[in-house]
Amino acid sequence: MKDLITRLRNQFTDYCIDGYIIPKNDEFFSEHSNKDRLKKISNFSGSAGYAVILKNKSYLFVDGRYTIQAKIESGKNFTILDYKKIFNCKTFKNLKLGLDPTLFTCIQIKKFFSKNKVILIKKNLIDKITQFRNKDDKPFFSLDKKIVGENYQQKINKIIKFLNKNKLDFIFITAPENVAWILNIRGHDNPSSPIPNSHLIISKNKKKFIISSKIKLKKLVREKKIDKKEIIAPKDLENFLKKLDGKNILIDTKTCSINYEKILSEKFNIIRKNDPIYLLKSIKNKVEISNMINAHISDGVALTKFIYWIKNVNKKKITEVDAQNKLEIFRKKNDNYLFPSFNTIAGSGKNGAIVHYRATNKNTKYINKNEIFLCDSGGQYKYGTTDVTRTICFSKQHISKKKIFTYVLKGHIAVAMCDLDKNKTVENIKNIMKGMNK
Repeated sequence: MKDLITRLRNQFTDYCIDGYIIPKNDEFFSEHSNKDRLKKISNFSGSAGYAVILKNKSYLFVDGRYTIQAKIESGKNFTILDYKKIFNCKTFKNLKLGLDPTLFTCIQIKKFFSKNKVILIKKNLIDKITQFRNKDDKPFFSLDKKIVGENYQQKINKIIKFLNKNKLDFIFITAPENVAWILNIRGHDNPSSPIPNSHLIISKNKKKFIISSKIKLKKLVREKKIDKKEIIAPKDLENFLKKLDGKNILIDTKTCSINYEKILSEKFNIIRKNDPIYLLKSIKNKVEISNMINAHISDGVALTKFIYWIKNVNKKKITEVDAQNKLEIFRKKNDNYLFPSFNTIAGSGKNGAIVHYRATNKNTKYINKNEIFLCDSGGQYKYGTTDVTRTICFSKQHISKKKIFTYVLKGHIAVAMCDLDKNKTVENIKNIMKGMNK
């Protein structure tokens, strides 16, 4: 880690900068990426954070979930600070901070570094000093209509209707998960989510263009979901955009990079909004709801077997890693199971208090039967995704712990029964608090 930081700093003079900003996300704005530059430079493995490397000091900004984890993983080489302190941080005042414009949105810069002089550097400085293992270009694949409940033409028509209603010529869909929804496709580009890393352009005239490599799209071409003429190689995107005829284009403020926005601004009048697909996909159809239920039933079977095993069958000492591996074995017994939906969090005792703790062969501890064991895990199935947290006791616990869990339960019940009428919100919150204290 120290060597990488030194090599990064050695580049500052070449680009006339005083520091460099490294985000967690990749160019597809995914928090779980195979190209984790933040972890490379800081060893921090959490799902959110920013590193700012200056000439003589290194800072890592994380939210409250990761304070303990960041100190354990990165504390020797970084000053760990809360996210809130990154807002117009006085430490960076009058400094020139370099960044990769493909990894940041305009909103991110305005939110965190609006009072700093930001230098856009086209070549990523982390990529210049380290390498990431290349993943195979496994092709994207389509989901069966039995799983999605609505074909992709119907979804595209909804977008075209939106474009015409808002007098837009194009929408530039930059969030891969939204491309996945509208085309009913999945991919192999992320370690724990079947996201197809790609972008999509849809016009009011019913034309669509997908930005990805031909290798990844070969199955979609074969089934005639995508025509070869509709494929734009990432390296050709800039020239392609310059040739499009139109005036207004909508971009997603959450995932359209500074780089893309700069290119688009030379040709189009940019409309900055949240991609409407976020709202459209949040409304589940009957098939999706049914499959969500089935996914949790399948996952529930695996979890039930696991809980029975860990509480009753296994009599020898086991580690946190042993437990998470055993849970994976139970899940794999289902033919529809694909892989974990995130790294399993299996923490005994104080490790369970680390919000996104991950047990490894290096740090794992034996599960103490007098402690509470936390297991937060999930699975990706062919028809749905799960995320379930369970706390398990192996012996009688102190009354103080029981009271804490009882308060949390009362809170959940109060929220579930709450009337969310906006005019009654304040009154309801007071009632919830009263209910928890009874």
